[in-house]
Amino acid sequence: MTTRWKVALGSLLSIILLSASFGLGYITAAFAPPGDTYLNRVVEAWDTITSNYVDQAKVDENALAEAAIRGMMGFIDDPYSAYLDAEGFISLQQNFEGSYVGIGAEMAVRDGAVIVLTVYPGSPAARAGIMPGDHIVTVDGTSTEGMTIAELAPLVRGDAGTSVTLGIERDGASLLFTMAREKITPPSVTMEMEGTIAYIQISSFTEHADEDMLPILQQIAANGATGIILDLRGNPGGLVTTVINIASYFITDGVVLTIRDRDGKTTTYDVIKQPTTTNLPMVVLVDGYSASGSEVLSGALQDHHRAVIAGAQTFGKGSVDQLFELPGGTGIYLTIARWLTPNGNLIEGQGITPDFPSDLTGNDLLNWGIGYLKGT
Repeated sequence: MTTRWKVALGSLLSIILLSASFGLGYITAAFAPPGDTYLNRVVEAWDTITSNYVDQAKVDENALAEAAIRGMMGFIDDPYSAYLDAEGFISLQQNFEGSYVGIGAEMAVRDGAVIVLTVYPGSPAARAGIMPGDHIVTVDGTSTEGMTIAELAPLVRGDAGTSVTLGIERDGASLLFTMAREKITPPSVTMEMEGTIAYIQISSFTEHADEDMLPILQQIAANGATGIILDLRGNPGGLVTTVINIASYFITDGVVLTIRDRDGKTTTYDVIKQPTTTNLPMVVLVDGYSASGSEVLSGALQDHHRAVIAGAQTFGKGSVDQLFELPGGTGIYLTIARWLTPNGNLIEGQGITPDFPSDLTGNDLLNWGIGYLKGT
């Protein structure tokens, strides 16, 4: 498999895996630069507790270290940043493998609530009746209040065949759904012809979604397609390399996305030359659950005037998240930058505004797109 750089673009599918990790170990004065009163304060507190507390049995240094890190992450109060214990660290790393054991639902945090973005067809979540927009309030009786997605993931995932019960709030009703976990392989790209219009649905930007797109584009050219509808509704995101490669099938020159870091420095990422491209007219369908990578792609196509966007305002997930490994198999999942569209529009908290806002759903919006491309 080709080595690829992986950057977080969405929910549980989004992670940067660093080639090198950093170690913290236990905090000691040796790590505190001269005059660094903040870190010295932490060091002195550590030394005071571990050296003087009367009940030595309670001085579990590993637990103290975890509590300190969790406290710092909680103070940041970012819905995508979290401390990960060993189980949580492994759970997030599994996103790179293209499959995982879980229930087949992608989630995100909005206004402090965990909501379902996507439910994969045929998955345990779909069979149980979980729906996009559901609020997950408990997992096996544990409240999700204040949880980040990184903290939620290891609770929902687990061993194949084991069961998990989600407490759901939907339209004012409280519901319980129990389902057995199984191996989930997120769907990638599908295509079918609607007359002369190619209807392409990208469910998530998995590691091979861009490769799956290539034969589809070759096929629609052979079919004599006159237009393309690209459906990104419910797409929770994925890998940035996949998004850039797919954008490069439709945009042949210029910027696909920009990263702005904590210092305001920006880095742009241009299109990548592809063996096949298309200039067919396009309509992109989005909804309130189109997040992260799907917002980057629709924003790029919109800014380049390559496609018109139709549907509802998108989710507004534009954070760049990085996974740092700590000693003991633990880690920190941290927001380090923001995604911008080629024109410099912020995605985080804003989303993509459609050229044609619409409350149509399902096949009604699809039929609108077909009519638009046919000039009707």
